[in-house]
Amino acid sequence: MAEQKIALVTGGAGGIGFASAEALAEDGHRLVLADIDGEGVAAAADRLGNGSLGIACDVSVPEAIGDLFDRVEADVGAVSVLVNNAGIARPKDFLELSLEDFKAVIDLNLTGTFLATQRAARTMVANGIAGAIVNMSSVNAQVAIPAIAAYCASKGGVMQLTKAAALALAPHNIRVNAVGPGSIDTAMMAGVNANPEAMKMVMSRTPLKRVGDPREIGDVVAFLASDKASYITGETIYVDGGRLGMNYTC
Repeated sequence: MAEQKIALVTGGAGGIGFASAEALAEDGHRLVLADIDGEGVAAAADRLGNGSLGIACDVSVPEAIGDLFDRVEADVGAVSVLVNNAGIARPKDFLELSLEDFKAVIDLNLTGTFLATQRAARTMVANGIAGAIVNMSSVNAQVAIPAIAAYCASKGGVMQLTKAAALALAPHNIRVNAVGPGSIDTAMMAGVNANPEAMKMVMSRTPLKRVGDPREIGDVVAFLASDKASYITGETIYVDGGRLGMNYTC
């Protein structure tokens, strides 16, 4: 019997992170979930079962990322699949956006993704693991919303980091890809869901005329982590209900 592969999902306590973990678990991976919400991630791991582990970790802190991988490798084993999902937005009027808020978003969404990718890749290379890394980008890597300038900058960075890491790690048979969600029914979108006018505006830019379910993102994550995507690297797959293809509305 082949040894069970270990998948680590950051931001795994709920939403897209947990949905990705569910999809990976169904594909036979043993899951490690990391999240700043310690109680939430422990409960999420319990819901997954099958030896899943939940670890409290703030991915915006470089030392915490090193400690996370050290613990996973000591207690479970080397990671074969990494899903960099943890992220924040901090909406703010552009003229009022503070450097502190801008840096907080970049530190978590972009720098955290870089450091976790690098740390995971070092272990994969050292152990000869043909691994897969999936980063969470966004349609806002391509388009923009003025109230989330830092988020847009971070996700554009994730898109380019994905390409650069894919090129660097291809000689080691490590694939790096990203998923770019559109409007997905998560806590980050709760305010829009509760506002009919905001939802009307979102639907005007969504040809499929509905928000996505987190599992629809999780299934694409699992695909990119699987052998079915064995010749795909450096790509961002946009799961957005058709938004990026839309020129104008009428």
